[in-house]
Amino acid sequence: MSRLSVNRSGEMEVFAKAVELGDFSSAARHFRMTPSAVSKLVLRLEDRLGVRLVNRSTRRLQLTPEGCAFYERTARILADIAEAERCAAGGEMPTGRVRLNVSASFATHILMALLPEFRERFPAVSLDIVQTDAVVDLMEARADIAIRSGPLKSSALIARKLGATRMVIVAARSYLDRYGTPTNVEELDAHNRLGFCYARAVDGWPIQSRGETIVLPASGTLQVSDGEGLRHLALAGAGLARLAEFTVRADIDAGRLVPVLEDLNPGDLEEIHAVFLGQGGALPARIRAVLDFLARHARVTPEPVAQASDHQASVATASA
Repeated sequence: MSRLSVNRSGEMEVFAKAVELGDFSSAARHFRMTPSAVSKLVLRLEDRLGVRLVNRSTRRLQLTPEGCAFYERTARILADIAEAERCAAGGEMPTGRVRLNVSASFATHILMALLPEFRERFPAVSLDIVQTDAVVDLMEARADIAIRSGPLKSSALIARKLGATRMVIVAARSYLDRYGTPTNVEELDAHNRLGFCYARAVDGWPIQSRGETIVLPASGTLQVSDGEGLRHLALAGAGLARLAEFTVRADIDAGRLVPVLEDLNPGDLEEIHAVFLGQGGALPARIRAVLDFLARHARVTPEPVAQASDHQASVATASA
């Protein structure tokens, strides 16, 4: 069978809709097909590609790693087709409501400052912003876009990278004046290491020790559910905190927080992505407007953090 005799975009659209709705039956109802017709279409697609895209052992559709990769590319292609048709038809003014799920840190230090400009450019788009550090199911949360930090798990979501941020250990001057400034890994045991009360991709503090990177647990007496809460604990002098550099840059510049152990910082970066469902290839103009705006204006880039050696020297002198 020649490629011209295969409706490749049609197959992609059915496959993408089945992924987004979670099963073949829902996709069949959407396209007014039978579930068996959708199943056969996906089987033909798998035969032509020579890979298994879907695991069929459970009631809810589950993608294989190859299926995830194919879905992500498929959704992009279908979105590009829809965009080309929209442009050819004279364009579409973005309008409607977009629900964003973002961390409190990203909202506070990146997003809020951009909202006036977004409103100027897209006055007909309304934004519902839900702040949480928890990883939510976009469909269950009825969210259009989520901003996520750290490595992404394989899923049916499409991701646009917004940037990456350094991680830095910081403390308030009042805390360091009282408890001293750690200069090596061993001295960290005597300090209150603030952390999160939920599991993270890297559940601890990576740090250089004797030529290798080890991960220390955040074994302090206080744990919180979001990065902004952790920042405020550090500002209050409650202990040491390891935070994304963009969230504490202004505090460091103003002297409210002091970076410590920068010479042992492994330099690891935490990537930040906007993730979203492919919407069956026809990404609404309101969602594309938000994604494009974030990709253009909300990019997070790492900056060097200077070690506060003068403060360390004064603490060492006072301790002596």
